[in-house]
This record gives sequence, C-alpha cells and structure tokens, in this order.
Amino acid sequence: MSVIQNILSKIGEFFIGIFDLFKELFTLSDGYGLLYTAIARWVFIILSVFILVKSIVSLLRSRSPNEVWAYFNVNDRIAYPITHWENLIGRSKSCDLVLKDGAASRSHGTLSRDAEGRWSYMDLGSSNGSICAGKRLTKGKKYPIEPGDSILIGQSTCTLLPISLEEKRNNEKLRKEETFLLSPWSSLLMLTLFQLMTVIQLDISLGESYTSQIAVAFAGLCILMWVYVISMRMFKRKSFEMETIAFFLSTLSLAVTASKFPHSVLKQFIAIVFGVLLFVGMCTVLRNLDRSKAIKKYLYAGAAAMLIFNLLLGTTKFGAANWVSIGGLSVQPSEIVKLAFIWVGAASLDELMEKKNSLIFMLFSGFCFICLALMGDFGTALIFFVSFLVISFLRSGDFTKLILIVGVAFVGGLMVLKFKAYVAARFSAWGHVWEFADEMGYQQTRTMSAASSGGLIGVGAGDGWLKTIPASETDLVFGFITEEWGLIIAVLAILAIVTLSLFAIRSIWSGRSTFYTIAACSAMSLFIFQTMLNVFGSVDLFPLTGVTFPFLSNGGTSMVASWGLLAFLKASDTRANASIAVSSEEAIA
Repeated sequence: MSVIQNILSKIGEFFIGIFDLFKELFTLSDGYGLLYTAIARWVFIILSVFILVKSIVSLLRSRSPNEVWAYFNVNDRIAYPITHWENLIGRSKSCDLVLKDGAASRSHGTLSRDAEGRWSYMDLGSSNGSICAGKRLTKGKKYPIEPGDSILIGQSTCTLLPISLEEKRNNEKLRKEETFLLSPWSSLLMLTLFQLMTVIQLDISLGESYTSQIAVAFAGLCILMWVYVISMRMFKRKSFEMETIAFFLSTLSLAVTASKFPHSVLKQFIAIVFGVLLFVGMCTVLRNLDRSKAIKKYLYAGAAAMLIFNLLLGTTKFGAANWVSIGGLSVQPSEIVKLAFIWVGAASLDELMEKKNSLIFMLFSGFCFICLALMGDFGTALIFFVSFLVISFLRSGDFTKLILIVGVAFVGGLMVLKFKAYVAARFSAWGHVWEFADEMGYQQTRTMSAASSGGLIGVGAGDGWLKTIPASETDLVFGFITEEWGLIIAVLAILAIVTLSLFAIRSIWSGRSTFYTIAACSAMSLFIFQTMLNVFGSVDLFPLTGVTFPFLSNGGTSMVASWGLLAFLKASDTRANASIAVSSEEAIA
C-alpha cells in the first residue's frame, strides 16, 4: 500500500497545485469561503443533474431488439420463435417452448445455442423420453442438432428451423435503427469539474482537519476514470452510462469518507481502484459463456472457504462478527461472497431445471444463510435470501415453491426475533423511534434531524454534523448525503441505482443467454434491496438492518463488491460495442 501511496502522491502534486490555485480565490477570508459554499451548493446540483440525468435517459432510451435466433416448429402447425440461447421445453406454462401434449413431461428437455451458433438438445429425464432420427436419446446428455433436424417429444414432432435471409437483413436494419449511444466526454468533463469543486469545498469546510490525502485521492479517481474510458475507446467500446453512474457515486463516497475520516480517504480510493480492476477482470471472463459456467465449482469452494475463515477469525463490529482483520485492514468476506453466490446461481442453469444442480445450489444457499446467522449478520443474510428467491423464481417460474420458501424464511425470522434480543429491540422501536430517541432510536432520530436540516441543496460537503454519529458513513449514509449534499442529489443517487436495475430487467428480453439474464437480475435485486434497506432503515420506514448503500457507503470491501456486481449488469448489455463483456460478434444491437 505504501508503494501505491507514493505513486499517487507524485501524481497528485500536480493536481494539488491546481486545487490550491482555485482555493486561494475563495479562502482569502471567511467571507469568501462562505460565498464559495453558497455558490457551489447550487453548482453541484446542476452538475449532478447533468451527469446522472444524461446517463439515466441514455440507458432507458437505448433499446436492444429481441433477436430471433431460429424457429421451433411443432407438428408442422405452430412455429415458435426462439429468442434465448437456453430454452426449456415441456408442457408446463413456465417453459420457454410450451407443448400442448399430454405425453410430454412438464420439463421435458432443453434446446441450447452456443456462441458459435451451434444447437444442442438434452432430455431432462422425461417420462417418455426423446427420439431423434429413430434413436432414443440418453437422459442428461447433450446431442448436436442441425437446422432441419426433428425430435419426437411425447407425441409431438418438433423441428428446428433457421431464420430466413430476409429476416437476417431486417434484423440487421433494426439493430442499426435502435442503437442509441451517447458520447461520454461531456459527462466526464462535468464529473471532473464536480471532483475539483468538491476538493475545494472540503478544504474550506474541514479547515485544519483537511489533509493532502483528499486532493491525492480525488486526483487519482479523476485519472482512473479518464484512463478507463480512453482505454475502452481504444477497444472500440462506446457506452459508458453504467460506469459514469458508478464513478459519480464513488466520488460522493470519497467525499463522505473525507468529511468523516480525512486520513482514511486514500484507502477508500484504493478500494475503488481494486473495484474497477475487478470489474474489468470479471467482464473479461464473462465474455466467454462456457468459461463462465465452468468455474462455478471453484467459486463454490472459494466462497465456502471465505465464510468458514470469517467464522473462525471474525471480529465483532456493530453487533455482527462479519469482519476479518488482515495486515491492519478490515475486510468483509461476505461482501465478496455475494459475487460468487450470484455467479454459481446463474451457472447452475447450464442444464435447465436439472435436479442435481438445483439441490447443490440450495445446499450452498443454506450453508451461506447458516454462516451469516452464526456471524449475527442478519441484514446480509436477508440480502442473500432475496437474491436466492430471484434466482429460484427465474429458474422455475413456480410461484408455489416461492411462497413455500418465503413461509419457511418467515418462521426462521420469528426464531431470530425470539433468540436475538438486539434484533428484537430494533423491531420493537420500528415506527416510533422518537420514543426511544436516546436508546434504540438514537441513530435514526439523529439521521432524520440531520437530513431535514440539509434541505434541497445541503449545508455543504464537510459542514454536516451527522458525521459525529456512529455508522453515519455506512448504514446511515443516505442521511449523511442528504444533510451535506441535499435531498436532490440524494434522490438522484437512488434513481441511478433504480435505472441500473431497470436496464437489467430488460435483459430478460434481449439477453444472449439465461446465464447473463439470471446474473443481471440477481445483481439488480441486490442493488435495489440494499438501497431500500439503507434508505428506509435510516428514516425509520424499515428497521435498521446495518447494510450499505451500493457505491456510496464508506467501506473498501463494499466498494469492491459494488463494482463486481456492476460487471453482471454490464454483461447483459448487448448493444453494439457497448460492453467489454460482450464480443462484437455476440452483440445484438
């Protein structure tokens, strides 16, 4: 870490000179400092609206057409368009290709496509089996299928048909018409100005508490985002809305850290660097579908090892033993396990609806829940459970099983309330924390007071008082942002997370593979649920659960995990040259 700090210090010397030049214009007296803060608060609003609204509109406006890869002809009467790489065939309504055939099983077989356009069929252990070219197919084994080949499923003759040359040309035309990618340069310039002004504001507000680490960290973040975008442009990538949102929220995270812990801001920046590196690394791996699925066994083992390591060597903070100290640094292994949990859950769809895969994933999920419960980290356990529900439902589409799982979880929650007094105390104060303002409601009442004092534009970065309250920079960060930066920027941060999630949902219709769809929707569920728990918990709409706001909360492991989750969303972006996680040959748009 000392080497990295030295390098950044050298790079930051140039930027510090620029920062000092601008600072001197407004710090000649207290009056000038107050004038700068008064003006800057409005400028921050304008810049934030420009940066985030532009990215939000671009994501929502851009459309990836629903590609038809082939047709599934049934008894020469019905031709179903095939729009996914993995397709479940059977008489169940939850199947991708539904057969109205009593002789077919509810989940009879799968029809799959690889990146090279080759098709394969696999029988899932159906009652009556599957027959191709007069040969009964072995259950659980994949067989190559060429366009024009027929398979007897139950009493239905099913034929794979290619799309016509005219359809290919129409698809290519549609792709060009619906591609809408905005240039990133204006957003980067505005974000750079935002970062420059933030450093000046923090210098004015913090006074003697200000440290050169702050200027170095913000200069490093500025360099990092420019290097990233320029590098990706060299690889002909054009879309950076997701990354712009992440860089903006990371900028606010640095500001939160600098306001409360000026001497720790460089650690948060280093976490952002590792997060971006993880993001790029995961996107590179996710480019290859087969490779992405093949590593799931290593992820199972790695995730289990991290949780066991946490159980054995974990230290308790804020009531949960989910921290491990390594070389003077505190990390949360459960944050990294989130990535493995989503990855293995999505990879379990390699053989759709196969009982063995489902059982293994359920056992792994149960193991994660038990470990988190033993740590006392029930907030994270709840987030894992929501992700499990999303994966399970997208795997089966079975509401009955979903309701059963929720019922079991509800019973488990009641047992937690019975045997964990501090959790029960939080629930007892829920909805009327003002009655416990100096006890269980201490943090939330202060958060709401501080947030209300911030108004629409905030009191100024570094000028808030909520930073004196424990966990204000993590579990209560929504109130922190609202007080110092204003309600407008706080709401924009929430809308940014919601927009990322909406874009992920659209991958259901345009995704290359079920793997990417499940991974994106699961990551989306984590983003949304974490944000909801953090925001609603800090203002007493939910009990305080102690979870972070993605990208925004202070904390190195949380920041790294947030960038990792973003990689799953990036892999679902199939617009032409939009994502490093998608090769140009696989892009839909």
